[in-house]
Amino acid sequence: MNIYSIAKPLLFQLDAETAHDLTLKSLRFAEKAGFLSLYTKPPQCQTRTVMGIQFPNPVGLAAGLDKNGMVIDGMAALGFGFIEVGTVTPRPQPGNPKPRLFRVKEAQGIINRFGFNNLGVDHLIQNVETAKYRGVLGINIGKNFDTPNERAVDDYLICMRKVYSHASYITVNISSPNTKNLRQLQEKEALDGLLATLKHEQKVLADAHGRYVPIALKIAPDLDAQQIIEIADLLKKHAFDGVIATNTTLDREPVKGLPHAEETGGLSGAPVRQKSTLVIQQLSKQLAGELPIIGVGGILSGEDAAEKIAAGASLVQLYSGLIYRGPSLIHEVCRKLG
Repeated sequence: MNIYSIAKPLLFQLDAETAHDLTLKSLRFAEKAGFLSLYTKPPQCQTRTVMGIQFPNPVGLAAGLDKNGMVIDGMAALGFGFIEVGTVTPRPQPGNPKPRLFRVKEAQGIINRFGFNNLGVDHLIQNVETAKYRGVLGINIGKNFDTPNERAVDDYLICMRKVYSHASYITVNISSPNTKNLRQLQEKEALDGLLATLKHEQKVLADAHGRYVPIALKIAPDLDAQQIIEIADLLKKHAFDGVIATNTTLDREPVKGLPHAEETGGLSGAPVRQKSTLVIQQLSKQLAGELPIIGVGGILSGEDAAEKIAAGASLVQLYSGLIYRGPSLIHEVCRKLG
């Protein structure tokens, strides 16, 4: 889809969030008008069965790009094997003040401090129901910014109950750096209680709906070796279905001295690649195959994706790479992974 090579220089002249919003609106228009089918074709790739789900190809859209599920059909037309929407919260919230999205072009990085800006779980469900897409859909859930951590589980339960019948799998996001104190939920005692409650609710919902929907946990790249061991052990203890590694990083060393490098928020793109891969390696060793890993973070080439698979991931997801490389990256990764 070489159109992106023409559009990218124009988009990069705009404010990053303006370009992001314009891209989503354009993609939605192009899909509805039938233009995408003229320029896209499904990538050739082997299917994968992960978490009991058959994925037509191992390349997915990471959460965060389409928080409200407004371009599910458009993203599907680009060739993704699965799509993850969200993060969504029980109540709508505006997120952090603008500007809150910055390109670190020299390093092919992006810094965001969106803060779970979304229109709420009910709006997301309306968009999912309206979409024609019937492929693998992940729904990423979080808590509202003003819900204290001691009541965070309530927000996750609200979202889980509402999205359960619409999702192929559900991702529990406790690793965004842009919601105050959210990452504290990754600490051993808090996480133990959260996973236990969510796993119990999954069993209740599976019985009620007559359908088992896997749940995965999304973790940060800024964890030390002991934290990774503890998280892996808890995931096994509670028989979670998968883990997504990783979210964005707070580390600025890879982009030190570059324009926008000191902006607060989570850093994604090429600068997080090595950190993310290391977490996958450590997780894979500790999990010993008991549950699968979805690798995300800094994939800007087929080789980057292959690195994630070699480290222990079963599937990969794209976000920042899509911004810098365009939809051709999906096909490149599929060709590399076979």
